[in-house]
Amino acid sequence: MTIIKTSLGNIVLATVVLAEASQLVASGGAGPVYVARDAQEQQRIVKYLSKITEGVVHDLENGVLIIVHH
Repeated sequence: MTIIKTSLGNIVLATVVLAEASQLVASGGAGPVYVARDAQEQQRIVKYLSKITEGVVHDLENGVLIIVHH
């Protein structure tokens, strides 16, 4: 008997953007999009979400942070 392991890798779990960068994110993408009022709130949101989802935060350096499961 052969056991086939399947998994989904490198999936964007969530996107957290600053309000001024929200136009950079298209609707209908992978995962929910959270809009933060400022950088402090953005950091707080990604901190909590990355712990909850066991994801890794990546800064796209344009006001957009993504949380990815590797």
